[in-house]
Amino acid sequence: MASEDTTDASTIKYYTRAEVAKYNTATNSWIIIHDKVYDVTKFLKQHPGGEEVILEHAGRDGTEPFEDIGHSSDAREMMEPYKIGELVEEERTKSDDKKERDWANGASNGDSSSGSWRSWLIPVLLGVLATLIYRYFISAH
Repeated sequence: MASEDTTDASTIKYYTRAEVAKYNTATNSWIIIHDKVYDVTKFLKQHPGGEEVILEHAGRDGTEPFEDIGHSSDAREMMEPYKIGELVEEERTKSDDKKERDWANGASNGDSSSGSWRSWLIPVLLGVLATLIYRYFISAH
């Protein structure tokens, strides 16, 4: 079962991935986000994207899809009341593998602005290319 850290005043509960995996239904749903364990059962019906999105990852690590969606800082604050513990140290994801997001600045650590310029550069280049192709075919006729 879950072990407790008695050295911390807040007594954090630690869970294994196998323990979390047992909670994968609509009546009892846990999910792992950034090595923290959340009981999201009561949040399922409130989730703006629908409960199916969470249920797809219930009982598992949902960090990657959570980050892929780009949840706001408000959404991250809303998670706190649902936190019930953390993964045991041995089963945590390696911090070297994935960059943590700096949500205050809206960028990944070590990648301060590349995401922001890429988000508009590609559409602009495609627009210029489409304009050039269009003008070429119009002037050719």
